[in-house]
Amino acid sequence: MASSTDTSAQPDRPLRPNTVFRQLRGRRSPAEFAALVRRAAREIGERVSCDARYVGRVEAGEIRCPNYAYERVFLHMFPGRTLTDLGFAPRSTVRGRGARPAAAAVAAAAAHEHPCDRDAPYGAHRPYPNDPLNHEESDVLRRAFMTGTGATVAAAATLGPLGIATDASAASRRAGTSEAAAVEEAVRRIRLLDDQHGADGLYRRAAEPLRAAYALLDAGATRQTTAERLHSGAGELAISVGWLAHDSGRFDDARSHYAEALATSRMTGDAALEAHAFCNTAFLARDAGRPREAVRAAQAAQRAARPLGSPRLMSLLALREAGGWAGLADRTGCEQALVRAQALFGRGVSDADPEWMSFYGEAELAGLEAQCWSTLGDWRRASRHARRATRLQDPHFSRNIALYTAELADDLARDGHPDEAATAGLRVLDLLAQVQSSRIQSMLAGTARVLLPHRRASGVAEFLDRHASLPRPRRG
Repeated sequence: MASSTDTSAQPDRPLRPNTVFRQLRGRRSPAEFAALVRRAAREIGERVSCDARYVGRVEAGEIRCPNYAYERVFLHMFPGRTLTDLGFAPRSTVRGRGARPAAAAVAAAAAHEHPCDRDAPYGAHRPYPNDPLNHEESDVLRRAFMTGTGATVAAAATLGPLGIATDASAASRRAGTSEAAAVEEAVRRIRLLDDQHGADGLYRRAAEPLRAAYALLDAGATRQTTAERLHSGAGELAISVGWLAHDSGRFDDARSHYAEALATSRMTGDAALEAHAFCNTAFLARDAGRPREAVRAAQAAQRAARPLGSPRLMSLLALREAGGWAGLADRTGCEQALVRAQALFGRGVSDADPEWMSFYGEAELAGLEAQCWSTLGDWRRASRHARRATRLQDPHFSRNIALYTAELADDLARDGHPDEAATAGLRVLDLLAQVQSSRIQSMLAGTARVLLPHRRASGVAEFLDRHASLPRPRRG
């Protein structure tokens, strides 16, 4: 594994910010622009896991030339322009060492770059299929795409080793920037897979890179800045794995992972990581039936997040607090927190918004508010917000569409609209071919129990029969 000290062959170039790309982003936040990139990719049949961090790296000049998938997407988004028109360096100028250690090549792939994108020998040509640095052919990534059955199993296999060494010799090596990048990419990949497929089937595989990340922390890093990246990345990875445990019903495991992330944040004074850990802890406490703990954790998250300058983050944390108050049947406390969440959301996006918050838009705001009203027993208001959430959700977030629709089905059933509830429930069942989430299946089971006395209503019998034939969730 190459360390960051292995630079004798060629010194690092000073970064040149891509001001053109930044101007093209305009007033959109990095997360919003990343969502546009993903949408454009789907329009032309490409699959890219663009997020706010990738956009930031492009604008900072870290990615001098995008890989070919991103090139096609960018040229589709801005027809008539070339890569150089978008502020990138020509491929013919992006040259360097004739070879790099395999771990560095994996790190480049993990960071969404083609090996020719940074200091690689291909020049203006596409990669040679037999070249050992071709990221599509490298042994490490080939092992990541293991065979399996079902969309989620196949997706989970893509987690793979992620360029993080887990053998015994790793303990004797100090981590460099390539290892830190691989940890960060593990976080992105888990979030992307969860958005598309849900947590079931992903959790066990996601635990492997987490163990490797903490092994890297134990081994130490070559530079202080790399150590800080590793701590932050490992903490975010712990939260991501904790969320998979949470969403698949493993509450004790989730609590442990969130506590691990919180401890990491406290050791390094990372307020952003601390706020994220408390945010997820509040959500878990609400789902686990500990509403008072949910309120306390959400308030602690707000104290940690206040100096970060992100109204959207504070909005989400206010919603976490509202969920706790709803669980305590405190309607006044819940309404006050909801009003605060809406006001903060209305301030708009900012560059201070954390990367992990890319899911938080109008749809999530409506979905979380629906959950609060549902907990308080106001089914009509809950169903109104849940319906709004399903209409607003970006198609990229398949899991959230299933979640909001399941919430809608349950609220309609409890509000005395069995036919509409059955229609929504059938849509969720269709989505479960792609999304596997024990949480969503538990919600559907509750809806089915409410609808049992209404089998003669339109669509209810079909929903109940299909739900009864549903296989029990597999925990992978």
